[in-house]
Amino acid sequence: MMKINTGMSEQHRKQLADALSVLLADTYTLYLKTHNFHWNVTGPHFKSLHLTFEEQYNELALAVDLIAERIRALGFPAPGTYMQFAKLTNIKEEPKVLSWEKMVEQLVDGHETVVRTARGMLKVVEAAQDEVTQSLLSDRMDVHEKTAWMLRSLLS
Repeated sequence: MMKINTGMSEQHRKQLADALSVLLADTYTLYLKTHNFHWNVTGPHFKSLHLTFEEQYNELALAVDLIAERIRALGFPAPGTYMQFAKLTNIKEEPKVLSWEKMVEQLVDGHETVVRTARGMLKVVEAAQDEVTQSLLSDRMDVHEKTAWMLRSLLS
C-alpha cells in the first residue's frame, strides 16, 4: 500500500481514527436505537414521533458513512460489526419496549452522549491540526445538539 503523505503524522492519524471509531460506534448505536423506537413507538403522539424518528435515523445513517469514510481517509479500517460497536460505544442499547416519553428521554441522552464524544476529540484534532475532522465534528455536534433540544421540547 502506498504511504499516506498529507502532512499529518501516522501517530496523529491513528489517534484520530481511534477516536473517530468511538464516534462511529456511538452514532451507529444511536441509529439502531432510533430505528428501534421508530418501529415500536405507541401513544397519542405516534404519528409525529414515528415520522420524527424516521427523519433522525435517516440522518444518522448518512452520518455513519461520513465518519467511516473519514477513518478510511486517515488510512485505517473502520469498525463495522455489532461486536466492534458494542466494545466501543458509550450508548446503552434498550432491550425493552418503552413508553414514548422514555424513548424520547433515551434519545436525548444518546444525542448528548454523541456530542460529548465529539467534544472530547477536539484536543486530538487540534494537536493533529486536522481541519477536516474538526469540520466533521462541528457539523455532528450541531446536528446532535439541535436534535436533543427538539426532543427535550417534547417533554416540556
